[in-house]
Amino acid sequence: MRRAAPIIIIVVGFLALFFVFWPNVKVPVIGDTSGTAQPRKLDWVLGLDLQGGFRVEYQAVPVDGKSPTSDDMNTIKTIIENRVNSTGVSEPVVQTQGTDQIVVELPGVTDSAAIEQLVGSTGRLDFVPLPADRFGNVTSNNGGGAPGISTGQPIPAPALQPLFSGDQVASANPGTDSLGGRAVAFTLKSDGARLFSDYTSQHVGEYFAIVLDDKVVSAPSIQSPITDGSGIITGGTGGFSASDMNNLVTILRYGSLPFPITQIANDQVPATLGAQFLQQTLLAAAIGIALVFAFMLIYYRLPGVVASFALVYYTLVVLAIFRLIPVTLTLAGIAGFVLSVGMAVDANILIFERTKEELRVGKPLSPAIEAGFSRAWNSILDSNVSSLITAGILYWFGSSTIKGFALVLIIGVLTSMFTAIVVTRTVLRIVVRQRWAQRPEMYGVREEEFLARTPSRTPLRGEARGRV
Repeated sequence: MRRAAPIIIIVVGFLALFFVFWPNVKVPVIGDTSGTAQPRKLDWVLGLDLQGGFRVEYQAVPVDGKSPTSDDMNTIKTIIENRVNSTGVSEPVVQTQGTDQIVVELPGVTDSAAIEQLVGSTGRLDFVPLPADRFGNVTSNNGGGAPGISTGQPIPAPALQPLFSGDQVASANPGTDSLGGRAVAFTLKSDGARLFSDYTSQHVGEYFAIVLDDKVVSAPSIQSPITDGSGIITGGTGGFSASDMNNLVTILRYGSLPFPITQIANDQVPATLGAQFLQQTLLAAAIGIALVFAFMLIYYRLPGVVASFALVYYTLVVLAIFRLIPVTLTLAGIAGFVLSVGMAVDANILIFERTKEELRVGKPLSPAIEAGFSRAWNSILDSNVSSLITAGILYWFGSSTIKGFALVLIIGVLTSMFTAIVVTRTVLRIVVRQRWAQRPEMYGVREEEFLARTPSRTPLRGEARGRV
């Protein structure tokens, strides 16, 4: 391990520099089994509070005196997540709040109206027959559409009885009609397929409406019996726009919400405000880290210089990991990163204080440093494991903001253990061999306490031999 450590440090350091600073780096998408996903470009992923975007709160509305249960809210949350993910929004956050509320955060979103329309829709889709005595047929209307039926508008009164609802849709995907226009291909479940087969077999040439949330999406004519449960929905005379087609596919694919939801609050976070937050946070982090460096240099002298180098190395490695995963950076996440820097320094302080104790009892420099690392290891391990357990609990049970903080803290703690035990130790082993580094003032001890000679005896087992 001792011989391999310098090589590991150099390789990891170069990789970290490459991933952090080299432009347009792309990596394969982890978990892609199809082999069709394009490589992902490494970039910083900022949360809503730093990047700006849109935040909206919804409340589930009781139906017939029945309030939503926790299972109902989890179902609503899952459906909304699927809807939002289908829009391609980067790193959306959907979480339950209280007993009947859903919070949706969408970083970088500018067209909030389109997202609201998609997310807030209850997704109630009905297949509604349009009787010939009211709406005619293709022949009587000279090949035109059903009179009085307009896309986006409700069916004229009196209300019509649906043949079946959207819960009979087994699958839905973008498709094309016979002319190459946009369409939605769908497959029905057994009950819906049977009802649709019976109806279309007896009403060829008549119309039926696809009604979404009581508004007409399309009113095609029945060109032939649909007996196998598979068909397409076209956009009528004007055709589907790409957005309309994708929205309909999304709602069909992910089903209806078990309870209707209503918007109770929304907040557009400007990108300029997010940039201001980011600048203030980075400035505070830079000041804090600079003060840590100053303390280490003044109090611990040469080991403090080595520790400062290790912290710079630590920062590069952590930032590279952030881009590789990627980690969504929020204000809470940056706070977790700064906290992990303090914990990395804490490990070095334990090591250096132990080293001073060994020097003061008369040990030569190199054995004292080895003993300092060896004796501090148990304390470092215990404190970091405790932090990892706490951060793990926060990540498992916390909200999205808390999870971001916990994830950054976990990455920081694990990396700090590597830099404190491997990087700092390896660099110190190299430095203390130099003649210019064998002076007491460089370690904060008095002349009479300092022995910079090589030990004449073999150290006792476990006395000056580290564990790493």
